[in-house]
Parts: sequence; C-alpha cells; structure tokens
Amino acid sequence: MNYQERMQKKKAVVDRGIAAAETERGVFVINTGTGKGKSSAAFGVVARALGHGLNVGVVQFIKGRSDTGEEAFFRAQPNVAWHVGGEGFTWETQDKDRDAAAARAAWEVAKMHLADPAVGLVVLDEFTYPLKFGWLELESVLAALRDRPPMQHVIITGRGAPPALVEAADTVSEIGMVKHAFQAGVKAMPGLEY
Repeated sequence: MNYQERMQKKKAVVDRGIAAAETERGVFVINTGTGKGKSSAAFGVVARALGHGLNVGVVQFIKGRSDTGEEAFFRAQPNVAWHVGGEGFTWETQDKDRDAAAARAAWEVAKMHLADPAVGLVVLDEFTYPLKFGWLELESVLAALRDRPPMQHVIITGRGAPPALVEAADTVSEIGMVKHAFQAGVKAMPGLEY
C-alpha cells in the first residue's frame, strides 16, 4: 500500500470519528504525572480559550510566587480572573495548617468560577496536592465539578491525581519526565520555568 492509500484510509477513519462525535458540552481535563509541562499545557489552552472569546478563571494552589510570565501576561488580558491561592511549595512553607487554610480559601474562589456560567474555562493549577494531602474533601470537589455549567471546561493540574478524580475526567494526560535541566544543575530560568 502506498502513502496516498494509507492516508486515504486514515482520513476515512478520522472522518467517521468526527461524524460520530455529536455531543457538545464542557470537558474536564487532568494534566498529571511527574514531568514538566502540566501547567504550561493548561496555560496554552487558556490562550486558545481567550482566542475564542471565552472568559477564564485561573486559581493557583500551592504556588505562591507572583512573578511568573504566565501570570504577567494573562492578568493583562481583559477576560481573565487570576488568583494565586498558595503560599509557596509545601517544602518551603513547612506549615501544614497555613497551607491547608490557603488551599481552602483558594477553593472558595474556585467554587465561584465553577458556579458561573459566564466562565468558559476554569484552570485549577496544582490542585491535586490539596486533595492528596486531605486539605479538601474529594467528594465535595467532585460534586462541584459535576454541578458546573454544562458548557464550562475545567483543567486540573498536578502530580498524583486521585483515582476518583481521574475516573470523573473526560481527558487525562500523564506527562512523564525523561530528563530535566535542573538535574544537571541548571537554575529555573524565567520564560521557561516561570
């Protein structure tokens, strides 16, 4: 079989899949795994959503810095509500009660976005950690995700997504690490890492 025949067969398969996909609704996505790029992938979708005129709510859990390139760029966009809800990585704060309180406060902001039909995309960045550490109750999170407006998309990022969260999601990407510059002693570089 030559290249053109293979591509014609592939096109027929793809076209059948496109024709069969008739449902229009909000999609729940999880970017998890040990590799770099979970948040970066989510912020790429933020740019895409803005390009289509959607309003976007971003709530960052755990991360506490406010000097990231993505925040500087997206806060300047008129359709983005950006909330930094963390106080820094847990190994930096070393205060479980303070971290848990910050996560609960950020979750209150997230719930407002999840209840607002005017928000087309909600990004809950590093959200798996408050679930993993037991700072938020998984069943109430799942209920809020189920009850969100029907056309609203949600992206959750972070390592170790709980199985029940993965089960509830429509699309899950496991991002693995092959190697990372930090392992070779390269500092986190602005414009790439933050």
